[in-house]
Amino acid sequence: MAPNLIKPPRVQRLPDIVTVAEAQQLCSATRTLSYRVFFFTLYSLGLRLGEGLRLQVGDIGAERRRVHIRDAKCNKDRLVPLPAATLDLLRRFWQIHRNPVLLFPNRHGGLKGAGQATTPLDRGGVQVTLRQVA
Repeated sequence: MAPNLIKPPRVQRLPDIVTVAEAQQLCSATRTLSYRVFFFTLYSLGLRLGEGLRLQVGDIGAERRRVHIRDAKCNKDRLVPLPAATLDLLRRFWQIHRNPVLLFPNRHGGLKGAGQATTPLDRGGVQVTLRQVA
């Protein structure tokens, strides 16, 4: 029988904060357009990875300059401000893939197949790409 041991508390470390210059370097070093736009959007809106992957075309409120984030932390919805540069970039990116639902469709069929994709970008693929770029 093991004695009653007291476990030390878990240490919670804060994530590294990326500066604007570092974010620009990451975006410019990313060769794949969909990942470049995705990284820029995450940084400019302050989103978590899962929140960015779940973004849909209908969540972008261009007239009010807000983005509706659904099922965020603790399954709560929230609205975040939409910068003009991000809106312009998202519009140009949507003109390329034209998926009626997903803002960041998967790339399995290339840009032509992205219009009919039913799943977003792969979480693992985004993480691997960011590690390679960093």
